[in-house]
Amino acid sequence: MVTRCSNCPLRTRPLFVPMTDAEVGFMQKFKTGELDADAGTTLMIEGANSPQLYTALEGMGLRYKTLESGERQVINFILPGDFIGLQAGVMKEMQHSVETTTRMKLCVFDRKALWSLFRDHPDRAYDLTWIAAMEEHFLGESLAILGHMNGIARVARAFVRLHDRAEALGLIEGAKMPLPYRQQDMADALGLSLVHTNKTLKKLREDGVAMWRDGFLNILDYRRLCKIAELDLDREPLVRPLL
Repeated sequence: MVTRCSNCPLRTRPLFVPMTDAEVGFMQKFKTGELDADAGTTLMIEGANSPQLYTALEGMGLRYKTLESGERQVINFILPGDFIGLQAGVMKEMQHSVETTTRMKLCVFDRKALWSLFRDHPDRAYDLTWIAAMEEHFLGESLAILGHMNGIARVARAFVRLHDRAEALGLIEGAKMPLPYRQQDMADALGLSLVHTNKTLKKLREDGVAMWRDGFLNILDYRRLCKIAELDLDREPLVRPLL
C-alpha cells in the first residue's frame, strides 16, 4: 500500500514543521509513487542524471563520493525525512552517490515537476531552499569540526546530532537508537582513521558515555556527551520542513 501524504507517519513528528491542507494536497500530486529498496542499493550515482527525486520514509542510508583511487568518502548519513536528489534536480547531475544502508522505503517524485513547485507553491519552494541552506550550514560545521576538534569531540558531536534526529523521529527506545553503519563509514565522515575511531569509541564506552555496538547506539550519559561535543545542553531543537 502506498502511503498517502495525509497519513504520512513523519508529519506528526516534532522534527518537522506542520503542513497546511493545501501543502499536503500539492505533495500528494507531486508524489508519483514509492520505492522499496534493499540494503546496499545504489539510488543515485555520482555524475549521473536521475529523473527521480526521493524523500526517505523509512530506513537509513548514506551519501558518498568516489575518489580517484576508487575508494569512497562518506559525506553524511540519511535518516527518515531527508530529501534526496536535489543536486540532480537543479544541476542536472549528481555530485555524489547515494546508497541504502538498511532496507528503505522512499517517496518518489518526478524531477520534471520540480519547477511547478517554484511556479505554483512559493512556500514549498522556500522550504526546498531552506533545506539546501541547512545542508550548506552543516557542511560548514563539518569543515569547522574537521579543522578544530579532536577525534573524541568529533565522534561525540556526530553522536549527539544523530541522537537528536532519531529522538525527534521516534526511533529511540530508552537510550538506544539504530545506527546500522560501519565504523569505517563514521571514520570517513569525520576525517579520522579507522584505528583512531575504534580507540575513541572504546574510550567513550569505558568512560560510561556512549556505546555503539551491533548496529545500535546507546547514549549512557547525554550531558557528558554534549559537553565533549561542545554543544549547549539547553540549545533549541531544530525544526525543519518535510517534502
